[in-house]
Amino acid sequence: MHFPVYVSLFTLTIPLHAITETLGMFLGFRYFLYLRKQQGDRLPDPNRLWVIIGAIFGALLGSRILGALEDPVALWSGPNPLRYIYENKTIVGGLLGGLAGVESIKLAIGEKQSSGDLFTYPLILALIIGRIGCFSMGVHEETYGLPTALPWGMNLGDGLLRHPVSLYEIAFLLILAGLLYIIQQKYTLISGARFQLFMIGYLLFRFLLDFIKPGARYFIGLGSIQLACLAGLIYYGRTIIAPSRLIQKQYA
Repeated sequence: MHFPVYVSLFTLTIPLHAITETLGMFLGFRYFLYLRKQQGDRLPDPNRLWVIIGAIFGALLGSRILGALEDPVALWSGPNPLRYIYENKTIVGGLLGGLAGVESIKLAIGEKQSSGDLFTYPLILALIIGRIGCFSMGVHEETYGLPTALPWGMNLGDGLLRHPVSLYEIAFLLILAGLLYIIQQKYTLISGARFQLFMIGYLLFRFLLDFIKPGARYFIGLGSIQLACLAGLIYYGRTIIAPSRLIQKQYA
């Protein structure tokens, strides 16, 4: 397999990543609309619209700020730091930025209902499709792993056998989706529990995964994404300490 992967479309040659990134967002949003229609929504239409706006702008800002901080030397030594920030992004920053945007909007409009459950499975779908594109870039985008002697190490375009971390993430997301489905079938969860479990699972996974990814290290040998994951896990600390609080109490 040759990296990066391109797709010929009429007279154009387009990176597969560009296609999967757009397709992931489109299909993820369509799936969200489908689930909202099938399951209903605890939020009224105007408030849901504000929540989506908060999620979009928060994700755009968070993904680029954290993405740029992955390599501070390149950020500050380049000719145009603002352009560098614009051109770099990361999913962890998008998720945490989106969370901050949603909570800020909800505070501003006085919405107290949890809003994340409907986003959970659409987000997983979008992430899986997007990671297919990341894998197709090989070492030409900073979503590859460190060299490894393990038998499933792959040549991602530089002649070295590396951890295919994008494939690891796809496998994890499929397992996570299955676990969330099993949990919600076994227990009656409070509103917002599904999204909290998704965020905790994904942040923990990314914290561990980044130990086998290259990148600048900050405090105690951790990268910017790992520090952001820790901050997110601290935010969900009460749930991590007492997961039973996510189960809806039954009254006789």
